[in-house]
Amino acid sequence: GAALLADFSAPLRKLKETLFSVTPIVGIVVVLALTLVPLEGSLPARFALGTFAIIVGLAIFLLGVDIGLTPIGQLLGHAIARSGRLSVVISATFVLGLFISVAEPDLHIYGGQVELITGGLLGKLFLVLVVSLGIAALLTIGMVRIIRSIPLKFILLGAYVLVAVLGFFAPTEYLAISFDASGATTGALTVPFILAMAAGVSAMKKDSRGGEADAFGLVGIASAGAIVAVLVTAVIFRLGEIPRDIPAPEVLNLSPLAALAEEAPRQVRDVALGLTPILTAFVVGAVAKFFPLTAEKLRRIILGLVFSYVGLVTFLTGVNAGFMDVGRTIGETLAANQHPALLLAVAFGLGVVTILAEPAVYVLMDQVEDVTAGAVHRKAVMFSLALGVGVAVV
Repeated sequence: GAALLADFSAPLRKLKETLFSVTPIVGIVVVLALTLVPLEGSLPARFALGTFAIIVGLAIFLLGVDIGLTPIGQLLGHAIARSGRLSVVISATFVLGLFISVAEPDLHIYGGQVELITGGLLGKLFLVLVVSLGIAALLTIGMVRIIRSIPLKFILLGAYVLVAVLGFFAPTEYLAISFDASGATTGALTVPFILAMAAGVSAMKKDSRGGEADAFGLVGIASAGAIVAVLVTAVIFRLGEIPRDIPAPEVLNLSPLAALAEEAPRQVRDVALGLTPILTAFVVGAVAKFFPLTAEKLRRIILGLVFSYVGLVTFLTGVNAGFMDVGRTIGETLAANQHPALLLAVAFGLGVVTILAEPAVYVLMDQVEDVTAGAVHRKAVMFSLALGVGVAVV
């Protein structure tokens, strides 16, 4: 532990990453607040506090992912692959897929939004569970694909044909909710964990060349699972139309500290609920000696889990206590008072910078550069993603 904290380069690198990613969004908000959308009351102070919490929380969380959660993903991935039995691979992947999605912070933020907008018709925990089951199911199919070397195109084609068919039967709103859910599941926790597991399994294959290429596609297969799960739920439970007359959530004029005090206890509980399954899987694996563990490695992983917990609580509290209401206010004011072209320009800007602000994108780019031995350059991936998302948001 001392050696880890003596080496400040890792925490500082994470802080630099998060500063680089959050600053463009903050910049856009500040420019809008000074020009077209003056923020009133306690909103500027809450935004400042929220920003601080997001930057610090995300840096601590990403550090925790590196030293705690990713090693757990790799250990479990190796252990699953080494067993060599398909039944073990299937059951273990399903359980881990479920555990890791339930813990995904983005999914909790999204679930809260859906619960608000649908007036409680789709509860947050219900949505989180449905989506996690879908991800677990398709993650399992994706793992079997890696082991059996089934071409990726067949799995993706099958998944999206199913989505297209279900899309005809489910009410329109659920089509939108399901696709957004699939986006929300590819967050800062799920992506590193899934990629680590995929790398762990494909590394155990005989031909290393094919194995490396096989490590990709798993996240894409998993997020298709989220879409299928929400649509299947909408069709089976005959979820009706979402009522149109639900009032927009009020933006309360709370003081920054009151907003924090209201939000923090909820996040302390939710994040504990989310991380407990991962911790359980790890403890069971360690006690049953499924993977080799030195005392030093165990210490690092425990420290990583503590960092992950503290960072996530801080990050989510900042998002909910400061960021959300400011975003809502800016959206309402721009839509009501300004020319549509301006709204579209802001949308494009936000689309571009959110890609810069997405931790999961950095994790993916590192792995793409690794596996392609630098043939696919990270700047090229970044540029095309940012431009694509900006245009898509418009």
